[in-house]
Amino acid sequence: MRPTRPSMQKLMERRRRAGFVGRVGERAAFRENLDLPPEDERHRFLFHVHGNAGVGKTFLVRELEQLARERGALTAYVDEGVGSVPEALSAMCRQLDAQGHRLKKLEEALTAHRERRHEAEAEVAALEPAPEGPSPLASTAVRLGLAGFGLAVPVAGPFMGAVDSDRLAEGAARLKARLSARFRNQEDLQLVLAPERVLTPTFLDELADITSAAPWLVLFLDTYERTGAFLDGWLHDLMTTDRYGELPANVVVVSSGQRPFDTGRWGGFADFMTDLPLGPFTEAEARTLLADREVRAEPVVAEVMRLSGGLPVLVSTLAESRPADPDDVGDLSATAVERFLKWEPDPARRRAAVECALPRFLDADVFRAAVDCPPDEALALYDWLRKMPFVRERGERLQYHDVVRAPMLRLERRRSPRGWAERHERLAETFADWREERGNELDDPWTDRRWRELRLAEGYHRLCAREQAALPGVLRDMVPACAWGPEEARRWGRMVADAGEDTDAAEVARWGRDLLDALEGPTTGAALGLLLDRADLDARTRALAHASRGTILRRDGQYQQAVLEYDRAVALDAELTRAYADRGIARAHLGEYEAAVEDLDRAHALDPEDAEILATRGDYHRILGDHEAALRDLDRAIELDRTLSTAWAARGVTHHALGRNDLALADLDHTLALAPEFVWALVRRARVRRSRHERELQLADLNRALALAPDTPWVLCERGDALSAAGREREALADYQRAIDLDDTYASVYASRGVLHAKHGRYEDAVADLDRAIELFPEYLWALVHRSKAQCGLGWFEEALADAHHAVELAPDDGWALANRITVNLAVGRLEQARSDLDRYRTIGSDPAWARRQSVRLHVWSGRFEEALEELDDDCTRCEVHLRTGDWTRARQEAERLCSLDEFGGALNLALAVSGETGVAAARPLWRRCAHSARGTAEAVICAGLQDWAELDTRLERALAVPHEWADLMDLSECLEILLHSEGIDRTRLAAGLARVVAARDAMRARYAE
Repeated sequence: MRPTRPSMQKLMERRRRAGFVGRVGERAAFRENLDLPPEDERHRFLFHVHGNAGVGKTFLVRELEQLARERGALTAYVDEGVGSVPEALSAMCRQLDAQGHRLKKLEEALTAHRERRHEAEAEVAALEPAPEGPSPLASTAVRLGLAGFGLAVPVAGPFMGAVDSDRLAEGAARLKARLSARFRNQEDLQLVLAPERVLTPTFLDELADITSAAPWLVLFLDTYERTGAFLDGWLHDLMTTDRYGELPANVVVVSSGQRPFDTGRWGGFADFMTDLPLGPFTEAEARTLLADREVRAEPVVAEVMRLSGGLPVLVSTLAESRPADPDDVGDLSATAVERFLKWEPDPARRRAAVECALPRFLDADVFRAAVDCPPDEALALYDWLRKMPFVRERGERLQYHDVVRAPMLRLERRRSPRGWAERHERLAETFADWREERGNELDDPWTDRRWRELRLAEGYHRLCAREQAALPGVLRDMVPACAWGPEEARRWGRMVADAGEDTDAAEVARWGRDLLDALEGPTTGAALGLLLDRADLDARTRALAHASRGTILRRDGQYQQAVLEYDRAVALDAELTRAYADRGIARAHLGEYEAAVEDLDRAHALDPEDAEILATRGDYHRILGDHEAALRDLDRAIELDRTLSTAWAARGVTHHALGRNDLALADLDHTLALAPEFVWALVRRARVRRSRHERELQLADLNRALALAPDTPWVLCERGDALSAAGREREALADYQRAIDLDDTYASVYASRGVLHAKHGRYEDAVADLDRAIELFPEYLWALVHRSKAQCGLGWFEEALADAHHAVELAPDDGWALANRITVNLAVGRLEQARSDLDRYRTIGSDPAWARRQSVRLHVWSGRFEEALEELDDDCTRCEVHLRTGDWTRARQEAERLCSLDEFGGALNLALAVSGETGVAAARPLWRRCAHSARGTAEAVICAGLQDWAELDTRLERALAVPHEWADLMDLSECLEILLHSEGIDRTRLAAGLARVVAARDAMRARYAE
């Protein structure tokens, strides 16, 4: 067998570790911590290494990593080579896989995250104009606008502010519906908007398995001064809360950065962490390292100590060539860089080391562009450079240590300013060539990460070459960078800051500092404001910046301010399509749907083939009740993009509003075939099921929606309504309460629970819930009408009239609100007002049969019996007319027929007819039969028919002690009047009771007469 040898990498690591010196206390503390079980109060879960650049933080962290592995620990290391939480998790995933512990579910989730991001970018690219069309800036405006349609928007949705409960409840869901058109389910959506919420629980689930197979898992987070911007909050939640799940106790975290931990965030965690501040080497430690490198001559040691200041990276660098001659010691004119390299005899290496300091990152291609050397020497030089102690690997690229790179840059800049500018200009042109080559394959190059990296590098070198000339262009590029979110914008801000420091350009450095300060928040809004206030932006770029800031404000729920930003955008660029479209969405948030449609008209005129604009405008037409216009837009949107699930869903809902239940169901079925986890479509299909009387299927859809979105108040409210309609009161109340627990400002759920209380006669509870709903949403039409009804149930007729009037004022063309005012007017005897409203209802109302019944009641009460029969010639009307005109025989015949339709009502009318025809004695069996089912004021009529005068007095006393509707008192007085003229009745006794009823009836009508 061939003898096994260690790999080159292992040999290099072995030698490096063998030469590690110093930091005895820090290493001992870490080692001892791994000897303590997690349950021991002395055990620490977090170590934080911090100190200035060059003190050896990374070397120490790498040493601690090896110590951990010697203890059998699994380890993962990340540094500034990652730019987000998903990238950090991806790096950990790869390293743990290399140690034999594959995180398969996390790998799949990360792949899905990258795919969803790619899908979002591909969706943008599909909307972009052809290469010969508008400029990349205009293309970026299109892409930015797409974000306004849903890549990062609030849960509340673009439909908050609608004028009834259904529209109010649709708000948050409708927005998610738009997003679901792009992303298959809610998890896919989160993978784009907040990937750590999906990825971290998966990470923790798999950590539980692998930590059970190893004594420790140690996570190393290096260069925390840069990675902490996106890792610190996540790490704090991971270690100190259960937001993502439980972190295994045998996990230890080691972070390393230039600054101590933020005590404002981590102060309460002090008892569970160890702080490891690092300073320069002591003289003894430095001498030990030099001796290990065989540098022992005292004059040389003294020179190294003087030049390095004890910084480990400089001590190591200066010792690397094992200098033996202290030549030039004391030459104060020699620069630090010359002394770092003065023991390197090869001038080509010395030159390459300095020239390669110019790029911020290196790979073999960049090396060849930076170093002027024969091609056959480039590879050997590159291999030599990557082994230098001041060069670190960052993924597939190399990076100089800041402490070494900074003086090298100063050396080059001061030695030959013209040569400095020329070399940077050459590098800028190289990156520009690569960028253009890459961009030739892209419709909108800003959608491509690699293109953005090349543009970033080009910008850095242009700033270094000609900072004054290049700064305006770089700041213009900051606007589309901000459009990509804080992560991308921070890369650009850091680049500007680095260029300012590296060129000693005060203006550029100030811009870099100010941009990074502005980007400390969760959005790029402050940075965009800074650019708008201070940068020299052209009109189109300013328009894009205002549109981007408008989108940020809209995501934050500041809709009016967002509209102002969009106003500024279109004032600067009248052809910025997405600014009009996004302003329309912001106006829809404010309930200004007519204005929203006008904006979308303009957007459509600028881009007639944009399916999303058409779908959005169609949906707003639906909300405004213009169903024909809605269908025209939605049909066209579907014709342009048959995969646009939101258009199918909105068209299905439009068909439902028109009563076309079969078409509605077909469209919503198709929607859910495209997007099976589209919650809004499931709920709207459930409503169609309700209209088709498919109660079980309705509940099945709602149960599925809640399985997908279990903590969504409006879906809970929808299911509560369905359960209430099915008579499952207790379950409905549970859903309503759960929705309130999740969001006690959700008006619709209070309204729904109020209606359920009223349904079961709990009118005071109903009014209390409806009060709360209207307090939250003062123009809540549905709640106003139902509160009016509940107030009638309590006899609060003045309040009921006020709500009925207000509802009609809010929606003059709403037939349902007008019908309620008709009912309330009848309840208080305002017959002329009811008649006037009824004439209007016949024009706008949707229930002509109900209108005819109310008209019959008005005619009968007014003694216009022929008009009543002309209005509705049915059994009920004929019976009522014959009773009031004394045609007892025909009244009895109609009542007998009515018994098969309404047993109690028919029996009561039959008893009245027989009493009038043959006397109360003959009708007595009928009155006794009615007594078994007596309810309401009919109880008093039955007592009179049985001539139970004491009970009649009791019933009347009880009935007249509480407010009753005028209509009930009118019907009661008419029935008692019939009995008063029946043979065998004690007219004296009955007349007294009738007088009381008539007095109460007339007093009520007088009270509410205008």
